[in-house]
Amino acid sequence: MSLDMREHLQKAGIIPVIKLEETEKAARLAQALREGGINCAEVTFRAQGAENAIEAMLSAYPDMLVGAGTVLTVQEAERAAAAGAKFIVSPGFDEKIVDFALERGIFPLPGCVTPTEIQMALRQGLSVVKFFPAVQFGGIKTISALAGPFSSIRFVPTGGVSLNNLEEYLQEKSIIACGGSFMVKEQLLKESNWDAVTELSKNAMEIVNRVRQR
Repeated sequence: MSLDMREHLQKAGIIPVIKLEETEKAARLAQALREGGINCAEVTFRAQGAENAIEAMLSAYPDMLVGAGTVLTVQEAERAAAAGAKFIVSPGFDEKIVDFALERGIFPLPGCVTPTEIQMALRQGLSVVKFFPAVQFGGIKTISALAGPFSSIRFVPTGGVSLNNLEEYLQEKSIIACGGSFMVKEQLLKESNWDAVTELSKNAMEIVNRVRQR
């Protein structure tokens, strides 16, 4: 498990979860996020051509932390790796996808919401897991309870995270970062409303920085 990647996630605080149908907008979207202080992105494979968007973002900004999301098969993981994805996110725990990522030196971020799944992640040597869908599985209360017996694990809750509850999530010490789509909603991307993306990103990073400075 890369300590360096953990540090990157800790610094990021918020990971935009992006479903981008028009992959030709990827570089401009990356620019809008960066102008708002966010230098990372999770591009989900729920949209066709996700690997093209990943490649375009990294081509424009090689130092950006860009990963693949909603990776359900090893084949999708292979496409993500070929595009240069720096991390691979799955909604659940798939040992084959985790193994593939580790073999390629890519940071795996599988979804784990039960003690059993977390122990499976620990067995693979992981120390950071996705917690999804966060709200439906009890949010901060559940994460806090799980952090008791699993003190070495850090969580990335995704699903229902917004500007209204981001600060509350980040105050939980076991949460390393949050995944959110509120600054990259599909309508904003369809309208190419980059100013709104940047403004919402700034709002998110103000919260991240305020919490982390305490």
